Amino acid sequence: MDCVFCKIVAGEIPSQQVYRGERCIAILDLFPLNKGHVLILPRDHYERLAEIPPEVWQEMAQMAQKVARGLMEAFAPDGYHLLMNNGEVAGQEIAHAHLHVIPRFEDDGVKFGWRHLEYGEEEFKEYGDRLRRALGC
Repeated sequence: MDCVFCKIVAGEIPSQQVYRGERCIAILDLFPLNKGHVLILPRDHYERLAEIPPEVWQEMAQMAQKVARGLMEAFAPDGYHLLMNNGEVAGQEIAHAHLHVIPRFEDDGVKFGWRHLEYGEEEFKEYGDRLRRALGC
C-alpha cells in the first residue's frame, strides 16, 4: 500500500509523534494550519469514519481529548478545532482516516466558513424520515 500515513505508523517515514495508544498515534501535522496542529491516526488503514471499528473510534476520541488538553497547556490557544474530512470533496487529502486537533489563536487569520441553507417545511420532514429509515429508527 502506498499510504503516507501507513508508512508513518510503520516508522518508514519520520514524524513528530506526540502520543501513542494501542490502536492510534498522534503526530504533529507537517503542514499545519497553526503550529501545534496534531493529527490522530488509526494504526490500521481505514479510509473514512464509517469504516472505523467502534473500539478504534473510541480511542481516537479519547486521544483527541487528551491532545486538546495538552495543546491548551503547552500553547495556551484561545480555542481549537476538532475536524475530520471524509472524502476528497470534503477536503480529505490523504485517504487514511484521521482527526485534526488544531489550535486557534485570536487574529491567526484562519477562516472556516460555510453557507447556511434552509429546508422547506415538507422537505425538513422528508429528510428526517429518510435518515431515520436509513438508520433503522
